[in-house]
Amino acid sequence: MSESSPIGHGGRLTIDLSALRANWRILAKAAECPETAAVIKADAYGCGIARAAPALWREGCRTFFVAHLSEGLTARQALPDAAIYVLNGFPPGSAPAYRAAGLRPVLGSRDEVAEWAAANRAEGVTRPAALHVDTGMNRLGLSVPEGLALAGDPIVAEAGIDLLMSHLVSAEVEHDPLTDRQAAAFAQVRDAYPGIRASLANSSGDFLPSCRADLARPGYALYGGNPRPGRDNPMHPVVRLDAGILQVREVPAGETAGYNARWTAHGPRRLATLSIGYADGYPRSSTGRGEAVVGGVRCPFAGNVSMDLIILDVTEAPQDALRRGAPATLIGDGLDLDTVGRNAGTIGYEILTNLGRRYERVYRD
Repeated sequence: MSESSPIGHGGRLTIDLSALRANWRILAKAAECPETAAVIKADAYGCGIARAAPALWREGCRTFFVAHLSEGLTARQALPDAAIYVLNGFPPGSAPAYRAAGLRPVLGSRDEVAEWAAANRAEGVTRPAALHVDTGMNRLGLSVPEGLALAGDPIVAEAGIDLLMSHLVSAEVEHDPLTDRQAAAFAQVRDAYPGIRASLANSSGDFLPSCRADLARPGYALYGGNPRPGRDNPMHPVVRLDAGILQVREVPAGETAGYNARWTAHGPRRLATLSIGYADGYPRSSTGRGEAVVGGVRCPFAGNVSMDLIILDVTEAPQDALRRGAPATLIGDGLDLDTVGRNAGTIGYEILTNLGRRYERVYRD
């Protein structure tokens, strides 16, 4: 962050596209699959589809996954030639919109397969789609018996199924037996669909030999999250969040700070207020546990995270770092996504995808 606060914004979100591209290369190497895709749902995990997706395309990524049809339409504008799969089912009557944009639905039921096949027949053009078989998540997809029963049915070809996929439940948990059961079930289904590409590995699954197939589809780790909790993070940080100091004040022992007076000074303290809050996507649950880095020193939050402001206890920070407009770092300088998530009682995914729209956004590549 520069020496002064961003004009007109409470904080500055810096997104390093070169780090994003480097992370895709790392994950592609770890996956050892013929192809590595990129999951760009939730507006590329808060980083912006319009900028993140073309950066990944330039790096060599050719297949992308989004959650909703609307995201697919945004992705198509950024990626005219990419294969784009839409994960969250296939709403009734939506085939014309999918086909007009060249999007590929991920089909998770016999009814969905039949509707897409009917659209192919009506147009006289077989457009591709993926088939989702559930191996343990119990959210979307055909059951394993349903997937096996469908194999060999002519409707599979009529629906243009070109990808078979499932979703891992807990690949980030080392030696979780459920992952092995899922991998075995998926291998059984995969054998029933010869000649169709298969995809199982997510970010964490890229590092598990049992989960490798034809197409890896990492998400969170692309954006800097640790795919191997408990081990050193092999990924480069992609996002950095800084906010400028609005005001610094001295308070005596016994003085409170913030709504509901939840924080009390245990001695003479120095407080700094930042122009950022839960309306910017920084979780209120960080109250009492959150931190920011000021002048190289981690400074704890003082009082509730409010809608637009956060108070820091900067007593231990160097005096020359406490100028009006000087930066405080809320993500970065050792406060990575997973640490910020733990401090908020949640996960880094939620921190990343909730990054607000009030920030000044700076892209570096």
